Amino acid sequence: MNIQKTELPGVVLIEPRIFRDDRGYFVETWQQERYAAEAGLPERFVQDNLSSSTKGVLRGLHYQHPRGQGKLVQVIQGEIFDVAVDIRVGSPTYLKWVGMQLTSADGRQAYIPPGFAHGFQVVSDTALVMYKCTDFYVPTDESSLAWDDPDVAISWPVDSPILSPKDADAPRAKDIAPGRVPRFTS
Repeated sequence: MNIQKTELPGVVLIEPRIFRDDRGYFVETWQQERYAAEAGLPERFVQDNLSSSTKGVLRGLHYQHPRGQGKLVQVIQGEIFDVAVDIRVGSPTYLKWVGMQLTSADGRQAYIPPGFAHGFQVVSDTALVMYKCTDFYVPTDESSLAWDDPDVAISWPVDSPILSPKDADAPRAKDIAPGRVPRFTS
């Protein structure tokens, strides 16, 4: 397993070992002890989610607060541009973002810790995205950050994204109430 740190603390790109032969391939997508030791990931995931989307769909930027969710994201079919944004008020990397290409062909995974907004855009015709969460979905804690917030300035790969009404109406960071975002603690 190869671990690549990103510019955002705690956000990592994971390249699991893939065993290929003429029958196809095998990959271990999660192993608690190894992922904790080698990647520093939490030892507990409590919920798995699966998303199916078509080209151009942009899901996000989502987060939960105060009950944050870390996410281990992997593409089962297709390709996405996956994004993490540091939304922890007071963080040295506040409103900085990192984007990663994840494909079913390369099997790479992204871990986005609590305190970061997460989103992705589908760049293949379709994509199946699976992610493990460190805490349960809590509807009252669910929040969003505008995908096109100019203070974040993400370079999305597909023009004119397909958005849900909720994502289209998400607020800019400067318009989110102070109690609705996490604070940085060192």
